[in-house]
Amino acid sequence: MTNPPPEPPLIFVVAGEPSGDFLGARLMAALKAETGGHVRFAGVGGEAMAAEGLTSLVDLADLAVMGFFEVLPKAPVILRHLKRVEAAARAARPAALVTIDSWGFTGRLHGRLADVPFPRVHYVAPMVWAWKAKRAATVAQRVDHLLTLLPDEAEAFTRHGLAVTQVGHPVVEGGAGQGDGAAFRQSHGIPLEAPLLCLLPGSRRMEVGRLLDPFRAATERLAASRPGLQVVIPTVATVADSLKQRVAAWPWPVHVVSGAEARHGAFAASFAAIAASGTVALELARAGLPHIVGYKVSPPSAFLYRRLRQTELVNLINILLGRVVVPELLQEACTGPRLAAALEALLADPAALAAQRQGADAVMARLGGAGAPPSRRAARAVLQLINAKETA
Repeated sequence: MTNPPPEPPLIFVVAGEPSGDFLGARLMAALKAETGGHVRFAGVGGEAMAAEGLTSLVDLADLAVMGFFEVLPKAPVILRHLKRVEAAARAARPAALVTIDSWGFTGRLHGRLADVPFPRVHYVAPMVWAWKAKRAATVAQRVDHLLTLLPDEAEAFTRHGLAVTQVGHPVVEGGAGQGDGAAFRQSHGIPLEAPLLCLLPGSRRMEVGRLLDPFRAATERLAASRPGLQVVIPTVATVADSLKQRVAAWPWPVHVVSGAEARHGAFAASFAAIAASGTVALELARAGLPHIVGYKVSPPSAFLYRRLRQTELVNLINILLGRVVVPELLQEACTGPRLAAALEALLADPAALAAQRQGADAVMARLGGAGAPPSRRAARAVLQLINAKETA
């Protein structure tokens, strides 16, 4: 009688926000490719991870909160979800726990699971170089291995004895620069001659609530000199319906779209973008679309950020270059008139446009790293850790 084949290893993957969902989906696809599909998943994710086969334990939208004080009203829900995810991880006894970004949530999960003997990996280093430098020691205490996206992040963690692998950023392997603008316009009934403005007011409900009004005010000013202007808003499924309701009365045609293919097509079809800071800004850079960043949090959160941050910049392209090529309009500066003026100034300045393109290209080269694609390198690091545990 032959023994049944061994059950595929179960990897418990937890993302805490839509940008982590993007990374998680790429990681899951890479793990399936590396194992020939001989792998199972459980955990927390969004629509992208669901497309790779994950049934999320909780609604990702409940965890995606930005800001010190903004999180307080959601704390009971987040704590309830934390306990549920902890219990599920304990019951599953996975081959490894892989958490992605969102250290405020995932770090607590690692702390609560410290007594469970499975390998613990965290993907995306907390930005200790920007603020909360003491957090590096806590990360080293709670996880076994850290996967970093950016160059020069490792030293802050290896000094505390943490094993680190720099894998690069999966944005360089995505299709952000390969969208079909003509096909996008055709599928949404947008004339080829109509100027199309891309707005990206964030993937969290609170972000959209704060940014949509100034983004609309900026659009009004930009439309004054662009007859026939239309708007596209790429977003995630969790906020798409509420967004459609909020823009229904706008005086321009507005196309709210979801999914990577539609988002990349929108980039290719647009003449410029106004975006919240985050992973999507890297995608805009990858696509070569002229853009500016606008962002705001509550005044109390802004007060604390300004005292804790070690850099004044928020856009990753600017941070890595050490200079501003993507205009940033933050807090009090994030108003319709100032956003519109900044974008008009960028579009009217060939030297500024060239500097943004060249800066983006330089950063993308740094984010890609050498060798295999970033997601494959991340998958191999996770599998090596699992294999080391099994053979120990």
